[in-house]
Amino acid sequence: MPPSPGWNLLGLSLVLATFCGALETAAQGNAVTDALNILFIVVDDLRPTLGCYGDKLVRSPNIDQLASHSLLFQNAFAQQAVCAPSRVSFLTGRRPDTTRLYDFNSYWRVHAGNFSTIPQFFKENGYVTMSVGKVFHPGISSNHSDDSPYSWSIPPYHPSSEKYENAKTCRGKDGELHANLLCPVDVADVPEGTLPDKQSTEQAIQLLEKMKTSARPFFLAVGYHKPHIPFRYPKEFQKLYPLENISLAPDPQVPTGLPPVAYNPWMDIRQREDVQALNISIPYGPIPVDFQRKIRQSYFASVSYVDTQVGRLLSALDSLQLASRTMVAFTSDHGWSLGEHGEWAKYSNFDVTTRVPLMFYVPGRTALLPQAGVKMFPYIDPFDSISELMEPGGQAEELVELVSLFPTLAGLAGLPVPPRCPIPSFHVELCREGQNLLKHFQFHDSKENSDLHGNPRESIAYSQYPRPADSPQWDSDKPSLKDIKIMGYSIRTIDYRYTVWVGFNPEEFLANFSDIHAGELYFVDSDPLQDHNVYNDSQGGEFLPAWLLP
Repeated sequence: MPPSPGWNLLGLSLVLATFCGALETAAQGNAVTDALNILFIVVDDLRPTLGCYGDKLVRSPNIDQLASHSLLFQNAFAQQAVCAPSRVSFLTGRRPDTTRLYDFNSYWRVHAGNFSTIPQFFKENGYVTMSVGKVFHPGISSNHSDDSPYSWSIPPYHPSSEKYENAKTCRGKDGELHANLLCPVDVADVPEGTLPDKQSTEQAIQLLEKMKTSARPFFLAVGYHKPHIPFRYPKEFQKLYPLENISLAPDPQVPTGLPPVAYNPWMDIRQREDVQALNISIPYGPIPVDFQRKIRQSYFASVSYVDTQVGRLLSALDSLQLASRTMVAFTSDHGWSLGEHGEWAKYSNFDVTTRVPLMFYVPGRTALLPQAGVKMFPYIDPFDSISELMEPGGQAEELVELVSLFPTLAGLAGLPVPPRCPIPSFHVELCREGQNLLKHFQFHDSKENSDLHGNPRESIAYSQYPRPADSPQWDSDKPSLKDIKIMGYSIRTIDYRYTVWVGFNPEEFLANFSDIHAGELYFVDSDPLQDHNVYNDSQGGEFLPAWLLP
């Protein structure tokens, strides 16, 4: 049996209990009586750089159209800003300190506990569950099987061109193929004449066609690769973003008050051939301004490319007359820095890497049922002129977490919501550590977000990130478990982000909150970009709430 968690994030939660209050089990809600199908779309490394989130530059008309019929969460946060730990966290409804996955090198069912997953739960409740593309992270963290056969009714599908993702497929000015960061391609010139996300869309549509007449409801998860690096996308999407229209990050400098342990040296970016050619000093040397614009251009182009795939998938849902009986959930595994704080990629606790898009389309609840012959999701070409951005159908400002996906999808489908987990919960197969967000979809009150006295509870989002040392080094972005020496635990409230970097024992999975290496405190109202760390100014207690004082 795994050792007790001690002072980790769960232990910190106990301290916060005096401030937050004890939580009640979610109200179940039975508004959805018929079994809804579920289409779960996960995009890789997508921050809320979308029109529906107020971005004026990025063209994302199909995702914006989905948002116009959905409830959109403005402040949704991942629990760790790296692929495998985040995906295992939200697919099991457990935090990284429970899954004990902080890297890519273990399988939670044998390493931490035989936890149920979202698709497994739906499979055991009569759904046909299917996986297309990158849903679980491939490799050890999903037992080299995408958690089959537990989670899926049929073997998961991976595009045949997926194996070329990190190969030398980017044709340079010298005419040779390179493993570059920036990789706009002629689709006819790349291996197999296609790209993984295009193949995933085609496969997902084929599965929808097969399920149209099924007597059983389906849970179809579709995972898109882009905008994950390398930025490999059809080159025509570059035309949407002329370089002269691309601005730099509003805060491209490393903040003077940022503790070295908090800095992400973006080593995976530096390993790409085109970035290596820039001869940038490590760890703080800035990328040249003109190349920064090219990175941002390619990220935005990749987002628009993914938008077309989402558009084709949703249009097929319409054409097959499934839009009136299929719930759509859309999110990302974490965000991505585009030069903010002098950082690139993910691997930190800042909002820019932990905040994600999150929206739910629920027919008859977030939008009226489509009328006969009227398409809910007609495909929109991002190259067409767009007169105005579509507003989200509904918005929720409260801070929420991706660990809430499990209970929320269960509740929206009319299934029993898994109970809240005890502490610790390593021996409990079916429970959830996130709140049920069902209250946002209905008008009656829920006790889920109230304390024992019925008072509203301040919403809090947790994230964490491991480091191998106090200063940036080659494996600071993605340390293996055995090399983790420090864990940064971060609390985001509506008013501030507070992070404490503490000693961590990887053999016992224990964090030592009496061994504080550094801290960060940012006030969101006065410092929305989180550039001014006032942690050292707060040690006298004039800024910190009483419950956060040492």
